[in-house]
Amino acid sequence: MDSFGKKLRECREAKELSQSELARQLDTHHSIIGKYERDEVKPSIDVVKKIAGLLGTTVGYLLSETEQENLLKDPAMLKRLNDIEKMDSEDKNHILHVLDGFIKSVKLKNIAAM
Repeated sequence: MDSFGKKLRECREAKELSQSELARQLDTHHSIIGKYERDEVKPSIDVVKKIAGLLGTTVGYLLSETEQENLLKDPAMLKRLNDIEKMDSEDKNHILHVLDGFIKSVKLKNIAAM
């Protein structure tokens, strides 16, 4: 699993930003960005949110909660997941059961197509 610092550096470089440019956008000093990238200092969650927004990624990706850089950036998908999360446990379980069935069906269809 990659560290926060390594993911930060990869995302920053993918956006072709220098440490100084990112620091300016975060209203901090470039040495702080270097410390983040070397995992010497951990930023606050508010700073991580701002970094994710500036670099076009997600907090989850930077914190290694997911390996997909743009997972859950689709606003329509996020809205659906938030709606499901607000439901009572029984309704949530029913929806997730149906969703699991659809996912399994699609996977089987893709395997059969090979």
